[in-house]
Amino acid sequence: MSTSSTPAPTTEMQQLRSALPTLTNFLHTFASSTSNFSLLTTITTSSAFPPSFAHPPTTLPTAPKTLYILDSSYNPPTLAHLRIATSALLHDTQPYTSPRRLLLLLATQNADKAPKPASFEHRLTMMTIFARDLLSSLPPPKESSKKELAIDIGVTKLPYFHDKASSIADSGIYPNETQQIHLLGYDTLTRLLSTKYYSPNNLSILAPFFSSHRVRVTYRPDSSTSYKSSREEQDRYINDLREGKKEEEGGRREWVTEGRIEMVEGRKEGEEVVSSTRVREAIKNGDRELLDKLVTSGVKEWVLREGLYLDD
Repeated sequence: MSTSSTPAPTTEMQQLRSALPTLTNFLHTFASSTSNFSLLTTITTSSAFPPSFAHPPTTLPTAPKTLYILDSSYNPPTLAHLRIATSALLHDTQPYTSPRRLLLLLATQNADKAPKPASFEHRLTMMTIFARDLLSSLPPPKESSKKELAIDIGVTKLPYFHDKASSIADSGIYPNETQQIHLLGYDTLTRLLSTKYYSPNNLSILAPFFSSHRVRVTYRPDSSTSYKSSREEQDRYINDLREGKKEEEGGRREWVTEGRIEMVEGRKEGEEVVSSTRVREAIKNGDRELLDKLVTSGVKEWVLREGLYLDD
């Protein structure tokens, strides 16, 4: 366990700290608007960092045909988020068309209230730092690729995936033909396909979502400290959908047979168990060595410098 003092702020971190009031204004403006989705900024390897938050983009210089969406609370961003994103960007087995983009999406239904344990302003800042760290972790683009990967930072007021997807498509920021690929874990998939969230307890409302987009689902590791479901149980859940056993609930077998739902490997055996909860516990315990195994270097610097999660 490390007991060293808080790291001295870098110029980048000081600039990000001074931008927090701008993020507060952005959130208040978004909360009072009629929009359900808005972009904060875009991060690329060639763009200035930290970015300017003063004028959020409403159009994109490069129109993506494939948009990966990683929707999370980012409280804080972790290496699990990094693993899910890089796995999709580097190893997606399904056909896709370039150029591609990644959207880090934060739900802010109550942007005028003080969320716990980290404010939305701090989460958006950490998402921005995380995006820079993610780009730095990727191999350089191939010579044949003329388009660099861009990572968008966005916010939404909506709680459900199909509504979020529609608001993103209707925003006009991305072309109508852009295919959304939502990156999620197995437990999020079960919530997505739970009839209790839809009226009248039927999944048919998801048909338009799956006709246009798809989800890339990471298996929950059998050795997870938080869950007991086995790999076999997860496969059984998908097979039941594939075999039409959820049709009475509105679930369609083609969502699996046509690759609209794709299951992919997650954490490998022996790899560190990563979660936002473990990050917050490590911070409270002053275990900076463990933090190195749970978050990127930039996110670690920010949470330590700002004293986040100490009172969680």
